[in-house]
This record gives sequence, structure tokens and C-alpha cells, in this order.
Amino acid sequence: MSMVSVRGVTKSFPVDGGVVNAISVVDLDIAFGEFVSIIGPSGCGKSTLLRILAGLEQQTAGDITWEDNKGRDKVGFVFQEPVLLPWKSALANICFALEAFGTRGEAAEVEGRRLLKLVGLEQFADALPRQLSGGMRQRVAIARALSYDPHILLMDEPFGALDLLTRDKLNDELADIWAKTGKTIVLVTHSVEEAAYLSDRLVVMSARPGVIKRIYDVPFARPRSEATKLLPEFHRLMADLRRDLK
Repeated sequence: MSMVSVRGVTKSFPVDGGVVNAISVVDLDIAFGEFVSIIGPSGCGKSTLLRILAGLEQQTAGDITWEDNKGRDKVGFVFQEPVLLPWKSALANICFALEAFGTRGEAAEVEGRRLLKLVGLEQFADALPRQLSGGMRQRVAIARALSYDPHILLMDEPFGALDLLTRDKLNDELADIWAKTGKTIVLVTHSVEEAAYLSDRLVVMSARPGVIKRIYDVPFARPRSEATKLLPEFHRLMADLRRDLK
């Protein structure tokens, strides 16, 4: 069953007296509990589509339908940069979000500590953002996005600025979080390896104006590990994805 159905979604922007079409007639269904990644060339509208799903931008044409409104009012969004409050600790950043949605006092602290444990940062509850590595800050941002129990988690290249080893570690942690929470996740990424490793389905978009060029079902058993990346089938999938992106 689909959590959200995208039908004929188009987005245009006025530029210098003209119009630029960012995405054109996109159709996509996302199921409950599914992990979907979206890849495509720079400027193809991946992030625009994600922001439309989040309600941060309005499509020019087309419809987005949520099953029983699940997701429409409870969307978690993880940006490319963590955007944490620099004067608040890791725990206080999460509690701030919890309080905004009505959980306060001791209940907020208990839930905040649970979420920090979920992302492996329970020992850094009192650390300020400047005292955390880039990967740690992004994990706090993920915990914050999960703090109001969203029906769907939208992630816009959250690991793009990290080094390869940190990125690989966070991929495994994200897969573990997804397995533990059962959340629906939609990830925008430039990394074909990251997309192939994490996803149930993989959406390839064309160059601007972005349309869906191809959708892959990812066949690898879970849980996945470094051994998954050594499979011949994994390398064939990455080769197919790189070919599609050219």
C-alpha cells in the first residue's frame, strides 16, 4: 500500500523574465516502511521534489496524495547541513524540538536521551555542536528529525560533506535506525554506492527538467554489510546506475 502517491508533479521557477522547468510530470508511489533513494545529475530537481513532498515548496502542477493523511502533517526532514542551535547541547537541541511539539520537562529529557542512544551518541548528551564531528552533528540532526515521531523521514544529501569512512559508518547506522523504527525514508544522494546499499527501490532522474528515467528494485538481502558491496550483482547495479546517469 502506498503512503504517498505523486502524480504529474511539475515545478517551474521564474528566472530573469523567463521560466526554468525544474521537474516535469513526475509520477512516483512510496510504500509504508519503504527505503527509497533518488539519484540524478546535479540540478535535475531531486531536492526540489523532496521539498515538495515536505511541503516546503508548492508544485506548479500535479497532485500529491497521502494515504489517510499519514505523512502530510508529520514529515521529518534532514538537510545537507545539520543546522543545530550552536548554544544548545546535543540533548538540548533534541529537547527543543520535542518541546515544540508538546513534550516538556522530564518526559522530553527521557525521550531525548532515548533518541541519542538510538543514534549512538548517548555519551555526548552535554556536548555543544562545535565539540562534535560533522558525522556526530548529522546524527543529532537525525535524532531531532525523529523526535516528533514522523510518519516519513526525508533526507537531502545528509552525508554528502563527510569523508568516505564516516559516510560508510553512518550508512550502516542509518540502515540500523530504519530497521529499528520501521520509518518510511526517502533519501536524495549523489552517491550510487550509498543508494544501492541502503535502498529497497532506487529512482533515477534525468537532467533538467527532471523526469523519472528508471526505477530499480534493489534485490540484496538485509541486513547488509561490506560483504554486500563485494557481490558481483552489486557492482553490476552500480554500473547500470552510472550508465543511466550519463
